[in-house]
Amino acid sequence: MTQFDQSSDQLSIETPELVAIQMPLAGIGSRFIALLVDYIIWGIGIVFVIWIFAFFLPGLNAFNHLSAQWATALYLFLLFLFNWGYFTLFEAFWNGRTPGKRIAHIRVIQRSGRAIGLFESMARNFIRYIDQIPFFYAVGAVAIFVTRDHQRLGDLAAGTLVVRDRIEDAPTSTESTRTFTANIFAPAAPTPEPHAGFSLPDHGIAKLAASDLLVLESFFARRLDMPLATRAALAQRISAAIQSKSGLEPPPGVSVETFLEITARQLRDVARMHS
Repeated sequence: MTQFDQSSDQLSIETPELVAIQMPLAGIGSRFIALLVDYIIWGIGIVFVIWIFAFFLPGLNAFNHLSAQWATALYLFLLFLFNWGYFTLFEAFWNGRTPGKRIAHIRVIQRSGRAIGLFESMARNFIRYIDQIPFFYAVGAVAIFVTRDHQRLGDLAAGTLVVRDRIEDAPTSTESTRTFTANIFAPAAPTPEPHAGFSLPDHGIAKLAASDLLVLESFFARRLDMPLATRAALAQRISAAIQSKSGLEPPPGVSVETFLEITARQLRDVARMHS
């Protein structure tokens, strides 16, 4: 379930575990910066394509007039493909980002909060040509201003949103500098996984199902993008559900997330044994 807070431009996405995650929507300013950077990169690519065809086309025209016509058709097709494919492929396979969006710290997601796929990326970028009417995204800009979730027409058609990434502050501890210097001369020993030395009773694991493993994997995939308070609350909620269903208890001294990792590891082992 998705809700929108008009006062703070926050998108509230309720996960399957019934925990709300707040995601800030991208405004027109950050989207303009991303678009400007992308069009600079795109323009350089277009100039290169034009240069290649300008170099070879006179020779083809002298050799065969029909070959020159086919080359011109290919040139126009490549211009369209480069314009549409640049945004489509980057957003589909680079976690909703283009180079410009990465610089502006924004990304495209589905309304459910999940990453977009190729289909959504194709749909939103095909409608881009309508958003560009009559000049430099005039229709798209109006749509962003008047829609509740700051969506242009392509977003409305594809069911997507543009959100801002959270920028984490880099640690400033002087100890980290010393450690970095030390690692240049002596490689650090690998850190063992915190759950590797623990196991849970098999009879409790047997009460859990594949759907429980899916919930755990979904949490692990999203937890690094969550605020710490939301992450802790969601881990506690999932842990309580797992314990209630299975009767399992975290080993002494083990954190909630480590308990979930132990549970997931043993569930994966069970799934491999039955596959």
